[in-house]
Amino acid sequence: MSSEQIAESIRGIVFDVDGVLTNGRIIYNDAGVESKHFHVRDGASIKLLASKGIEIAIITGRASPMVSRRAEELGIIHVVQGAESKTDALKSLMENGFPSHDLCAIGDDIQDLQLFNHPSITLRATVADAHPVVLSKADFVTMRAGGEGVALELAELILKAQGKWDFD
Repeated sequence: MSSEQIAESIRGIVFDVDGVLTNGRIIYNDAGVESKHFHVRDGASIKLLASKGIEIAIITGRASPMVSRRAEELGIIHVVQGAESKTDALKSLMENGFPSHDLCAIGDDIQDLQLFNHPSITLRATVADAHPVVLSKADFVTMRAGGEGVALELAELILKAQGKWDFD
């Protein structure tokens, strides 16, 4: 089945943060304050997906105040940070209202393969600069690298497949 065919039924997307919504770099200033760079296209695309009825979640292995702030700005309520097990985190989200089937997971590193193997994940997506093993397991690979607006490519795939893309 093609990624377009799978995308027709997607009800929710689980995003990794570092390496997907950011370029994967973590910057500390002299005072030890961490910063991350998020792309405005990702934010706009996540809001677009949500406005078209696609549920959005973030599951990340690290905990960061910047992720909380970005999630709040985008209206994302399903957020798990510091997840030791991404599958346990997904189970917890499902117990709290996140869809339990027809999900897309987008990740870039070997820790994200946990989600790729979860039975609720029907569309496995990754970024152009992902780990080679993740690239080999993905149904859909963005043309852009992580942090460069990959959510727009995913939004276009899913919304076109569902007849909800209004920009052609």
